[in-house]
Amino acid sequence: MRRVMQVGLMLALVAGVAAAQQQDFSKVEIKVSKVSGSVYMLVGAGGNIGVSVGDDGIVVVDDQFAPLADKIQAALKGITDKPVRFIINTHWHGDHTGGNQAFGKLGTLIAQENVRKRLESGGKVLGNEIKPAPKDALPIITFDHDVTIHLNGEDIKALHFPSGHTDGDSVIYFTQSNVVHMGDDFFSGGFPFIDLDSGGSIKGMILAVDAVIAQSKPDTKFIPGHGPLSTLDDLRAYGSMLRDCEGIVEDGIRHGKTLDQLKQEKVLAKYDKWGKGFISTDRFLETLYHDLSGDKGKMGFVRHN
Repeated sequence: MRRVMQVGLMLALVAGVAAAQQQDFSKVEIKVSKVSGSVYMLVGAGGNIGVSVGDDGIVVVDDQFAPLADKIQAALKGITDKPVRFIINTHWHGDHTGGNQAFGKLGTLIAQENVRKRLESGGKVLGNEIKPAPKDALPIITFDHDVTIHLNGEDIKALHFPSGHTDGDSVIYFTQSNVVHMGDDFFSGGFPFIDLDSGGSIKGMILAVDAVIAQSKPDTKFIPGHGPLSTLDDLRAYGSMLRDCEGIVEDGIRHGKTLDQLKQEKVLAKYDKWGKGFISTDRFLETLYHDLSGDKGKMGFVRHN
């Protein structure tokens, strides 16, 4: 089962809408759990979904894949009969935006400016070509630094943290409910995928995680892009791992060591438990090396400026 989930996540990260439709989503169940206040978490295939519900309607954060749109809508109806008003994308990857075309017919799509640009133009993820998204799957409202939706007695703030997972990342704060949706700046319990093709970087991800930690309360609950609902201690452990791994690889580069040498020395071995998911220890080491050395071409990683 664990291997199936790993493969599914890999497909999710590289798939565009067309590719996603070739996968079998018939057995996927959308699991709903109450987080706190007005906020729920939906888990299916792809990125975790955050939802705010109340008398004013529904705000959805990320919408997974197009073939799951009906199942997601059915899950929402199991919570409330109120309409979907707004959909926020945390970044542009297909496992978080594949349902945009369906949900855009129900409410207003919102995202950071770079999300719309990348959806509109397409690009590469892990060396795979991603086709441009249909016009009706593009965010209608975009923002540079932040935007706030005032709904259901909740101040729902989307704040841009550049150059972490991608260059269009937003962290979503459900202020009154004391819940934060981290998008893919947080892979709970595992190494993250840092999309260098899409402007991501380890330093940007660390800055985002540190900033969120500084702004959070001891009892804040965190919806990660992938993985289980998490606590502040979970996010702190993740941030500590990121900083230490960055320092280890930077030190190796500073001493003139090659990627192969660092692999042979197993410099990240103490974090092997974080490499049991989609991103293995060696793959994370490769990403860090190409990012921190500035040599992104050898793996097909091309930074967008």
